Amino acid sequence: MSTPALLKHYKEKVVPALKEKLGYTNPHEVPTLEKIVVTTCMGNAPDRKVAVDDAVIEIQKITGQKPSITYARKSVANFKLREGEPLGARVTLRGARMWDFLYRFINITAPNIRDFRGISSKSFDGRGNYAVGIPDQSIFPEIELDQIKRQIGFDLIFVTSADTDAAGRALLAELGLPFRDIKKETAQAPAA
Repeated sequence: MSTPALLKHYKEKVVPALKEKLGYTNPHEVPTLEKIVVTTCMGNAPDRKVAVDDAVIEIQKITGQKPSITYARKSVANFKLREGEPLGARVTLRGARMWDFLYRFINITAPNIRDFRGISSKSFDGRGNYAVGIPDQSIFPEIELDQIKRQIGFDLIFVTSADTDAAGRALLAELGLPFRDIKKETAQAPAA
């Protein structure tokens, strides 16, 4: 099996750039992408069981890997939810499949988002991991638009080995994740 193009780019271009930018002396200190988690929840769908089955099919088409079904941990009467009922689906991508998915997301999927001007750089968790929400599956080229039964939103979580948000942001930006300009983003934020 050949090396994914984005992994080759990471080893040849990103590692030296991050060593210089972040001041690392050892190449093993440079943060890397560990996994990508794709998750969805169908909690508000009236036909939750069928919706979860649809979500499993859609995620499998998008990622090329069969997702696991997540179940409710406890009953909530207000949401008509019983313990043990299927609630959503998620898949964890690692290795070559992860690098291929990220390459497709950066170069094909993200530009398909309507009025796309870049993704927000504010969704870091404090430890270098990044999450982005996708409102519907129609932006993915693997999905046939006439086969869509319902709109399904996803969360993509990029888990990195970085220990700070700055290092995680630098890694993802060097890999090509299209962040909005940070200066513009802070200027548009409403004053509190």
